[in-house]
Amino acid sequence: MNEQITGALFKQMILHGAAAITAQKQAINDLNVFPVPDGDTGTNMSMTIGTAVTELRKTEPATLTQAADLTASALLRGARGNSGVILSLLFRGLSKGLKGKETATAGDFAAAMQQGVSSAYKAVMKPAEGTVLTVSRLAAKRAVEAAEAETDVETVLDESIKEGYAALAQTVEMNPVLKKAGVVDAGGKGYLLILEGMLAAMRGEPLPEVSEEAPQSAKADFAALSAEEITFAFDTVFIVRKSAPDISLEPFRAYLNSIGDSLVIGEDDEAFKVHVHTNIPGAALTESQKYGTLELAKIENMRTQAEDLAAGRHVQSTDDLDAVEAALESGQEKGHTVAAPEKKYGFLAVCAGEGLKSVFMDLGADGVVSGGQTMNPSTESILEGVDAIPAETVFVLPNNGNIIMAAQQCQGLTEKNLVVIPSKTVPQGITAMMNVDFEAPAPEDIAAAMTESLSSVATAQVTYAARDSEFDGFDIKEGDYLALDEGKLFGTDTSLDDLLRRLATAASEKESSFISLYFGEDVKEDEAEKAREIFQEACPETEVALLSGGQPVYYYIISLE
Repeated sequence: MNEQITGALFKQMILHGAAAITAQKQAINDLNVFPVPDGDTGTNMSMTIGTAVTELRKTEPATLTQAADLTASALLRGARGNSGVILSLLFRGLSKGLKGKETATAGDFAAAMQQGVSSAYKAVMKPAEGTVLTVSRLAAKRAVEAAEAETDVETVLDESIKEGYAALAQTVEMNPVLKKAGVVDAGGKGYLLILEGMLAAMRGEPLPEVSEEAPQSAKADFAALSAEEITFAFDTVFIVRKSAPDISLEPFRAYLNSIGDSLVIGEDDEAFKVHVHTNIPGAALTESQKYGTLELAKIENMRTQAEDLAAGRHVQSTDDLDAVEAALESGQEKGHTVAAPEKKYGFLAVCAGEGLKSVFMDLGADGVVSGGQTMNPSTESILEGVDAIPAETVFVLPNNGNIIMAAQQCQGLTEKNLVVIPSKTVPQGITAMMNVDFEAPAPEDIAAAMTESLSSVATAQVTYAARDSEFDGFDIKEGDYLALDEGKLFGTDTSLDDLLRRLATAASEKESSFISLYFGEDVKEDEAEKAREIFQEACPETEVALLSGGQPVYYYIISLE
């Protein structure tokens, strides 16, 4: 029986909750109605709460408020996709409800759950019933009711979960799309799995077993490099205890950039951690002592490692210091540099594929965050991209409906003026960039022109079905070619050429003046040229352009203007 939640218990509850959804993330993904291989709900929610696990494992929170605050902060920055953002909002509100508390009673925790729901509803522009919002709202309501008569937190959370599952079963009837597919809401199911994991922690149950690949450290890919191709030989990592909390590392950063590359500096008030590739690691270590006391160092010769690997020999490394490198990488996330403003306006786009990246950069984008259909970038990744742009106002083009909310979460995390243009597709983002007046007097003028231009372009996409599904009258089989028109299912086929012809015929009816075909990484140039000919034949009066997008998963992204 638990009548109080402490900081230590809350930490275990989050660890259990994360393990519970990670163990079931594929089952959550399978609930997604649309069979497109997109950034799925289970994956996004699992990765989002996983950021809190990473942070919590580094500390032993002395109070409940400390544990809850750390969890909320990590979730906010690690939020991926709409489901991840909503999950972060639920825990942000929970954290606010537990503010200042060393421990919490059943009533305290129930009230905090309800505050989490309020935070989520306020942040969602058009809250839809039959979603995780419905499930969390009714679960929190039941928790409050149960806490009026019960002091045992376990019992209250158990009652909350039972009510949540009853609400989840009703999502099939509340949401027409779910009703057609005959499934419950994936986000709601994921949230309840997390709550079940938290309850299991209260009961002292063991963590669920999760078999996943261990995260990989940022190292050179020796298999892809020869010794001659390595410019800076020594992979150097070290920790320095600062001589003063407010000491500036910018001169040291400039020095390291002059003697090497691949530089990362993560810092807090007490210490800083450095990762750099250089030919003179001793000089780097000597220079570092101007800023504090050297504590730990790791130096590996990447040239000899490459030679050993090529010869099939054991590759020498300092395995006993790998934890230092891991600490560096986690420190990098919180300590990224904010570029000083050198101009009024900057632009950041989200896309996947070198070809698409080049298009945005050629149109004037200052940076590109890798992500999109196959992997939704986290709020932290977008924030790093925003802060790296030396501009007063930064316009962000998410180019995916499932990334817009994550981008909007950056608005309270950066000192820059951030404007999110609600582009839902790459063609919309490209069109928006083409309508930028870089000399406009005010950011509102640019935002208005970019947003207005979104409606001038239509988007079609061709991919494959990730799983069997019955959707909107279509009997979809795993592996079928699948076409989307403005985000809605256009049709499926076992023949890619036949599906393209149907799309081309539909495009001719729209009487577009310009069609652009961006072909993906799995499409050969001669196949792409054949696709262009199909569209040109169906639309003889329209200019049809073919460009290499290099995007994964989507064979073609088609823009119609």
